Amino acid sequence: MELNKYIDHTLLSASATEADILNLCEEALKYNFYSVCVNSSYVPIAKQALGRSDVKICTVVGFPLGAMSTEAKMFEAKKAIEQGATEIDMVMNIGRLKSQNHVAVLKDISNVKRAIGIVPLKVILEISELSKNEIVKACEICIDAKADFVKTSTGFSKSGATLTAVKIMKKSVKDLLKIKASGGIRDVETALKYIEVGVHRIGASSGVAMMTNQTSHSSY
Repeated sequence: MELNKYIDHTLLSASATEADILNLCEEALKYNFYSVCVNSSYVPIAKQALGRSDVKICTVVGFPLGAMSTEAKMFEAKKAIEQGATEIDMVMNIGRLKSQNHVAVLKDISNVKRAIGIVPLKVILEISELSKNEIVKACEICIDAKADFVKTSTGFSKSGATLTAVKIMKKSVKDLLKIKASGGIRDVETALKYIEVGVHRIGASSGVAMMTNQTSHSSY
């Protein structure tokens, strides 16, 4: 198993500089990670830095709260794709889900998916904010909305991925959607545990440390 091909090499800090993004891309090229994951304003820089390599460009939409309008999410996603993004990680409208306004949540996701077409859409559930039943419901909505992945966390909430939540997600989506675990995955041992329970992608800023088999204490 090639762990590097599970990793979305991630830098989403508000204070990340252009030099930091270029360094992220250099690392992704060196270790042949699946993708880099950056905020949408940095997609053009990543595109230039990665050139014609196989490393994909993932960007976040409606990040990190998910509470902006669907139209804003659609515009941000389409603009990012025009500039070179090849995957979109959007934050679900968590407040709408907790309001049990499931129709609004479905429309939000399905409209973004329609706007981006065949580009893979990962929907961030922010599991630290949800009950078990809400995680199940969110997964069901993502299936109906024709998303491609469900993702655990932004990395900017109370906590990140948990194996318990991923198992709930896996049971809910079966093989209909893929799963991305992110937030707090900092070493090889932890990453492998997630892959064992059915995760297809790992979002981490500690990919280099994993590849060099060290433990990192990054804040992501």
